[in-house]
Amino acid sequence: MTENTDVVVIGGGYAGVMAANRLTQRGDVTVTLINPRPTFVHRVRLHQLVGGTDSAVVDYQEVLAEAVHLVVDSVTRINVAGRSVELTSGSAIGYDYLVYAVGSGSADPQVAGAAEFAYPIASLEEVQRLLPVLDATPASAAVTVVGGGPLGIEAAAELAEQDRSVTLVCGGVLGPYLHPRGRRSVSEQLAALGVTVMEGPDAKVTAVTRDAVRLADGRELPSAVTIWTAGFGVPDLAARSGLSTDVLGRLLTDETLTSVNDERIVAAGDSAAPSGLPLRMSCLYAMPMGARAADTVLSRLAKKQPEPLNQSFGAQCISLGRSTGIFQFGNKSDVAVWFHVDGRLGAKMKEGVCKGIPKHLTEEAHKPGGYKLHRMKGGAGRRKALEAMSAEVPAVGRAA
Repeated sequence: MTENTDVVVIGGGYAGVMAANRLTQRGDVTVTLINPRPTFVHRVRLHQLVGGTDSAVVDYQEVLAEAVHLVVDSVTRINVAGRSVELTSGSAIGYDYLVYAVGSGSADPQVAGAAEFAYPIASLEEVQRLLPVLDATPASAAVTVVGGGPLGIEAAAELAEQDRSVTLVCGGVLGPYLHPRGRRSVSEQLAALGVTVMEGPDAKVTAVTRDAVRLADGRELPSAVTIWTAGFGVPDLAARSGLSTDVLGRLLTDETLTSVNDERIVAAGDSAAPSGLPLRMSCLYAMPMGARAADTVLSRLAKKQPEPLNQSFGAQCISLGRSTGIFQFGNKSDVAVWFHVDGRLGAKMKEGVCKGIPKHLTEEAHKPGGYKLHRMKGGAGRRKALEAMSAEVPAVGRAA
């Protein structure tokens, strides 16, 4: 008689859904997905929810395999010794293997007044909190978006298309990932939309009040609504559960995405730190990591050695409103190169990516094991970085 294996996946985002779907390849594996909300949040469209052009929500019936049991709840603690997870509802669920895919959210701003007066938009609930505030604010009132990364750029562009007066305060460089050529393109497209962009250390926000933003150089910008997109953080569930994490709180794993503390726990997505060298927080890596985490579990069940992580491509696509955008290409080490596609074609390419993400998940739900992108050859840059780290750290200081 075949023994059944229970796998619990914590987190129903890109990595968690991919992992859960892929694990249904085996009929002797029971998969439970735990997520705090009953719908799938398409995070790469949250800026569109801000602008009123998309709901950023997909029904789980569209992207989750029927064989996966969805539990709408939150995990308060992982009982590593007892191989169970404790839920907010007071119940507990046991597991044979655990996939840790809790994702990321808004970082603690650590800026005076930001927690009280600024509106983060890294989650569905945060955007829902912002929307009535925007609705009650005259279109002519000043809106400040803090943070020069993709989310800040996209939110600023969406709001500018609503004929709002928008200032994007980067606190550093605009679009840190972008190649200088791509950065110039984004700057020009934002200017065409009427967005005022403020870059450099002098444009770092030092305080937020109800109706203004104060900068490092002493300037004070009027701001009826301040939107905060500067930085991402991860839940502290791993640390609270006694598992080893990096300084940001991401679960430390080896290159097979297995926890350095317990081979029954694997991690994927923004909340994973393989070899202490985490990949860029993005959907681009979340889904392949979800597939790799599932493959690690399946390999162990088949008594095979799991394959290591394979980082094989890099890119970043940013929409600048509904009609323009940029697709910034990167090399296999995830460093931006000179080539990019911008304008209307850039917008179409970004939209193609946004439509393709749930399609990948749906295809994996219907045909588990069909996703192949995480197996593309590459990763030489990562191997070199790991070798350099290994040379610097004495063997006695490495995690087992």
